[in-house]
Amino acid sequence: MVIFYMNESSLIGKKVLIANRGEIAVRIIKTCKKLGIKTVAVYSDADKNAMHVKLADESFYLGPSNPLKSYLNIERLSEAIKSTGVDAVHPGYGFLAESFDFARTVENLGVIWIGPPAKALEKLTSKVLSRKIAIDAGVPIIPGTLETVTFEKAQILLEQFKPPIILKADRGGGGKGTRIIHSPEQLTPELFEAVSREAFYAFGNPGIYIEKLLYKPKHIEVQIIVDANGNAYALGERECSIQRRQQKIIEEAPSPAVNDSIRKRIYEYAKQYAIKAGYKNAGTVEFLMDTQGNIYFLEMNKRIQVEHPVTELTTGLDIVELQLLTAFNKELPISNDLYPKGHAVEARIYAEDPSTLIPSPGSITELSIPIESDIRVDHALEVGTYISPYYDPLIAKVISYGYNREIAISKLLNYLFKIKINGIKTNIPFLVNIINKGEFKLGTYDTTTVDFMMREGR
Repeated sequence: MVIFYMNESSLIGKKVLIANRGEIAVRIIKTCKKLGIKTVAVYSDADKNAMHVKLADESFYLGPSNPLKSYLNIERLSEAIKSTGVDAVHPGYGFLAESFDFARTVENLGVIWIGPPAKALEKLTSKVLSRKIAIDAGVPIIPGTLETVTFEKAQILLEQFKPPIILKADRGGGGKGTRIIHSPEQLTPELFEAVSREAFYAFGNPGIYIEKLLYKPKHIEVQIIVDANGNAYALGERECSIQRRQQKIIEEAPSPAVNDSIRKRIYEYAKQYAIKAGYKNAGTVEFLMDTQGNIYFLEMNKRIQVEHPVTELTTGLDIVELQLLTAFNKELPISNDLYPKGHAVEARIYAEDPSTLIPSPGSITELSIPIESDIRVDHALEVGTYISPYYDPLIAKVISYGYNREIAISKLLNYLFKIKINGIKTNIPFLVNIINKGEFKLGTYDTTTVDFMMREGR
């Protein structure tokens, strides 16, 4: 695939601070280097010898390994921004990537935020407000409430929506602050309080709203980019239904469940939503599709996604580059929506016990990541790299590309047998097991498939 790169001279002299770590920090540094942009890495005690620190032109020490005192410390990051004299900040994903407080802090420092405006981030932090925006944009939403509810209100609405329903954190994500209610007896004051408390501890807000639980849905998302002039473009869809504990582990582009009619419709929905929300830069509009092919807005992810490489391999674009172009008010190398060419599949490698999926921190003692055509591996690993218990156990992503889905899957499966990461346990056997299942090979899987397999011991 050919990836377009902008004229390097257009950004010479600019310097970007990457407010992140691990593979996404390395990923951003690589694009910046191609464009002649200097980079500043930030790091904690656990990451003082990390690859992203070694690859950057400069580095800044944030503090202790605990992310609250380092990667989530806005005051300390502000010091890094001011002392290094950067022109822009790229937040990557996770940590403060979707924090409107951090985005506003960066903007108030007179520095470019490589992401959506703080105002849009603040607006989209609330899931119920996001649902209202979808309605205003003409995008269908999952039946449910448009405000947070009390326990008493939830009891009344349970009769209206009929179980199963989901209690969801208004400021939530990643499955935290959610509970599925299958019967009226399950909805107790104690359970509601527990969900609300979990939402508060995870997201700083106890608000809970209700959504109807869809039966065996497909999770499909559309990558968009909105340029500096407010023009929105769809860059293809991704299938993200292979999940465990509501966390994605395998993604592919295009979706095997989406035909041209559905594809056109969700592209328009995604663009309509982004424009109504006042969005700029790269983002992902996520949908659920039920067994009848109905599409419902789920949420918007206001950052670059972990799974963005499958879109890059099927469009030939560099999404980090597009983010930079937009942030610096440059023209994008696209003029219309892009449809996927070929097929790409991404498998997330976690430092986890493949049997229990419990994190497996430790040091890498042996590493072999072969270079092969049509295989991309995004990582920040080397022998001696310490996988800290303080951070997300995602350590690498293997992405395969093929002329069609069968070829891409075959290449991915073959490569997973060749990669070696010793000194810690990884979920590679777990990934191989999923890929070998008939549901995956046929593309008939849904968001419940992996959890069902685990319960059945398959």
